[in-house]
Amino acid sequence: MSSTAERLTLERRTQTAIVTVNRPEARNAMTFEMYDALERCCEEVDADEELRVMVVRGAGGTFAAGTDIAEFRDFSSGEDGLAYERKLDGIVGRVEAVRKPTIAMVEGHCVGGGLAIAAACDLRLCTPEAKFGMPIARTLGNCLSMKNYARLVGLIGPGRTRELILTARSFSAEEARGAGLATEVVPAEELEGRVLELAERMAGFAPLTLSATKEALRRLRLAGLPDGHDLVAECYGSEDFRAGVAAFNERRPPVWSGR
Repeated sequence: MSSTAERLTLERRTQTAIVTVNRPEARNAMTFEMYDALERCCEEVDADEELRVMVVRGAGGTFAAGTDIAEFRDFSSGEDGLAYERKLDGIVGRVEAVRKPTIAMVEGHCVGGGLAIAAACDLRLCTPEAKFGMPIARTLGNCLSMKNYARLVGLIGPGRTRELILTARSFSAEEARGAGLATEVVPAEELEGRVLELAERMAGFAPLTLSATKEALRRLRLAGLPDGHDLVAECYGSEDFRAGVAAFNERRPPVWSGR
């Protein structure tokens, strides 16, 4: 088994596929290769008629801390940011487009790209200790794609999306449930059992009804979505983004210039 395969695994439990992000020593930060492996898992789940539900989880008590900052070290222009956001849109969009119900099983931190993946799932069950955040205004100085902004607005509304990103703070599990981001809050020792119980129940429902509903809602969200490439290029091509990446790697607070 390759190192990438070990970092992202797919396990079958009767009619449920469990995809595990397995890089706990880095809080399950996602490399580009891991994103590619996630996309392959989605393809595999859709191709297997015996699988009816997909669960995404993280190993070691953390869902995912987003994209590994090392992937940004060679970024030098807005074009690099556009290429990255196109890639992320493709991966996250593929999670959303899985024809079968998807459940994010959230423990610990679910931030950045990890939150984007969880938001692309149909349901999100979490422990009381879970934290949901998009701290890019505090950490890197980048921005989201229009598709990811729209996905968050569709889940929690524009006001909560503003609060999540403009304050750069994490939502607690109960706040996330109140906002519509978390579907259920379940004690840690009961989370896996509850997720598998829910998956088994949905596996017994009409597959075409579920897939049609998922696709209809996806199309409604994307209808009339404006272009935001200029915003992505401005943020990723900025001095602030390069300063944010450098500060993150050096474990110090960034100094923002607005350029």
